[in-house]
This record gives sequence, C-alpha cells and structure tokens, in this order.
Amino acid sequence: MSFNEWREEKLEDVIEFNPSETIKRGKVVKKIGMDKLMPFQRKIEGFVVTKYTSGTKFRNGDTLLARITPCLENGKTAQVSILEEGEVGFGSTEFIVLREKPGISDRNFIYYLSISPKLRDIAIKSMTGTSGRQRAQVDVIKNSIIKLPPIEEQRQIANILSSLDEKIEINNEINKKLEELAQAIFKHWFVDFEFPNENGEPYKSSGGEMVESELGMIPKGWNIGVLDELIEISSGKRPSIKAQVINEELSIPLVGASSIMGYTNEFNYNEPVLVIGRVGTHGIVQRFNTKIWASDNTLVIKSKYYEYVNQILNIIDYKALNRGSTQPLITQSDIKNYKIIIPDRDYLLKYEELVGSLFLKYEKNYMENENLKTIRDTLLPKLMSGEIRVPVEEEK
Repeated sequence: MSFNEWREEKLEDVIEFNPSETIKRGKVVKKIGMDKLMPFQRKIEGFVVTKYTSGTKFRNGDTLLARITPCLENGKTAQVSILEEGEVGFGSTEFIVLREKPGISDRNFIYYLSISPKLRDIAIKSMTGTSGRQRAQVDVIKNSIIKLPPIEEQRQIANILSSLDEKIEINNEINKKLEELAQAIFKHWFVDFEFPNENGEPYKSSGGEMVESELGMIPKGWNIGVLDELIEISSGKRPSIKAQVINEELSIPLVGASSIMGYTNEFNYNEPVLVIGRVGTHGIVQRFNTKIWASDNTLVIKSKYYEYVNQILNIIDYKALNRGSTQPLITQSDIKNYKIIIPDRDYLLKYEELVGSLFLKYEKNYMENENLKTIRDTLLPKLMSGEIRVPVEEEK
C-alpha cells in the first residue's frame, strides 16, 4: 500500500468542458431541464422527450453543473445516468458539462469534485452579470489550478462517496414506492369511493348510496367544505443565521419552497408538518417530523388528518390558485379556502392509521438518508483536500 503524491493541475487538463456532441436539429431526444436537478443530489429526477433545438449536449457519466444564480449556489449539480449506451441527450443552456479525460480523471470523482467547495468556490467567485442573472465563467474555471490525486486515488475517493450515495438512492426508491402506494389508496378510497363498507366490500361498486354535491357525486354522509376545517396553517420566517453546509453549530435544516436550502442553529417547528412554497416554487409538498426552520418563502401546515391533507396538497392546481400574478404567490387564505370533499371522520382516521404505518418506514429511511448525507458532506471536503487520505494498492 502507498500514498501517491498529489499534483497541481489546470482543470482543463483533467476535465473536458462542454464536450463536442452532435444532435440533428429537430430530432426527438431526451431533455433534462434545470427543474430535474435537486440540490446536491447525484441522481437526476427525470426527463422529457422533445425535439432538439439548442442546448448543452451530454452522455451518461457526464456531470451537469448549473452555472446561473441561484441554481449554482443552491447546489444543482448531477451526474447523467438516464440515457442508453451511446445515446446523446440535451438540456438547459445554463449547464456546464464536465467529462473525464481517459486515463487522467475518473468520471465519478469529477462529480464529487464539482459538488465540493474546492470547485464550487471557484465557480461561484467567477460569476459575473447583472443581479439575478449572474453566471459562472467557464474560462475562469478551466484555467484554475487545484491539487488533484492520481486516477487510482480518484477512483478510491469516488468509491467511498458513491457507496453513501447509492444507499441514499435505494432509500429514495423505497420511499417513492411507499408514496405511490399511499396515493393509490387515497384514489381508491376518496376519488373512486371504493373504501371498505361495513361488510368490508368496496362502497360504490357494492351499491353504496351516492348524493350530488358541487364537486360531483359523493357518498351519502360526506360533505363539501374547505381545507381550513382540517388544518392549522402558518408562514415560515427568515432565520437569523444560516450556512449552506451543515456543521456543529448550524445543524437544523433550513427548509425552502422546494428543498432543504441550508442549515441554521434554531428551529421553529418540531412536530409533523407539511411545507409548501409561498413564493416562487409551487407544487412541491415536503413532509417533516423533526426539528426544522421553515424559511419565509414557505407555508407550514399541521393537521390531525396529516396523511389525507398531504394527498390534497399534492393534487392542488397551484397555478390556478396563483391567479396570474407576476410574482408567483400563494397565501394562507388560498390554502384555507380551497374546497375539498370532507369524508366521514371515521374513514379519515382509518386512512391516517393505514397510511401512517407506511410512512413510519418512510421516515426511518428519510432520517437514515439525512445521516448518510451528513457523513458524505463531512468526508467530501476532507477527501478532496487530502486531509483524509485513502490507500491505493501498488501495481505489481
């Protein structure tokens, strides 16, 4: 075993920036938009299939680094894995595409380098342009010099960090399936009205009585009301202090409209809550049952019927609620006054019990992921700086 020495390298000598690829104009191919990248998440959440007009082009294994504010600062960086072998996709013009140089750099190491302070600080400091439209300068990044390990050690570093991300991705897949099951039960009970009757048979198809309402036919004994009848709602607040990366002093998740956007030293909620965006991003419902600080661009909902309300919040048409204002805005009143079917309370409680048991596993996976992310984010700068070294077997 030996520790190979690191060398100072110009980034363009070890990374291929925006590699040349060809897609015929008008060809229908996979597109990855900026909205498909989650902060500091390696896996890309999806794609659309559309005609190619323009944009960055990439292959599997390439890293996509957002170059525009606030996406860069928020950590929108991911590694492409949704394409077939040899397939070329395209995406936002606001991506910088990073590719390994064979024999010199490792593609997985490049991804972790791109989310580490070592490269991120360079990219953020290079940003120029008018307020709100600042972009990182590719030439500045390419010509920056940093210390890098030889490729064997790059692979070892990437393997350590990848093992953590792979477990995170497995837990996310399990949680996705749990969410889909909860949605299916909700639809079966509260949309198709096939909840079990007193004999355990599906209500509607077994001849259960239905009555007219302003939202269509509903089971007899159920009512039409507003969401305010089932919830308590409040607005988040601006934290007094925050950091982008977790540390000993700042370890409470700072929750934004669509994701955790940093960390702070206080919490304003420590109970089961649902968080949605108030300004900007709408339609993403985040669930928490731990200490958080909900930021001032969020609305926070509590309910005895948490799981039912969660499903309602996920099907609301937020664009319609927004009423076409220039700055997308959802108010407490918009949510409170949203008309809903209010089922018999016994069925609400039965749904809460049934789906709540599914989400106990969900929350266990979520908390495990938070711990794994903390380990990864603690190791990342230490591995990238050489503070922690990994042994590399000598070639025989």
